Amino acid sequence: MQLPTPGEEHGRVVLAPAGELDIATVSGLERALDEALDRPGLLEIVVDLTAVTFLDSTAVAALLRGAAEAVGRGATLRLVDPQPVVARVLRITAVGQLLGLPDDHGDPAPWRR
Repeated sequence: MQLPTPGEEHGRVVLAPAGELDIATVSGLERALDEALDRPGLLEIVVDLTAVTFLDSTAVAALLRGAAEAVGRGATLRLVDPQPVVARVLRITAVGQLLGLPDDHGDPAPWRR
């Protein structure tokens, strides 16, 4: 897994992990999330999943923890552009909407509106 340097713009941090996010690589994701959460003026963390080829339950848990900590700090965390196999994992674990992905009807989680 690769985690390029986050992009930042007006309180927004973009993380773009690449490769597999699993028990062997989740610590890199957790570190990147922690660093993003510690940035002053943070409003939103966007996790771009375009280059993620696999996601396991440890990565799902890390993303949920990051989202909960973001909310606790007055910010949000949302996922964008997952590959079909990654989107399927998020859908069947019922966390996609919690992390800002649209549901099957194209609507994001109602509490995010």
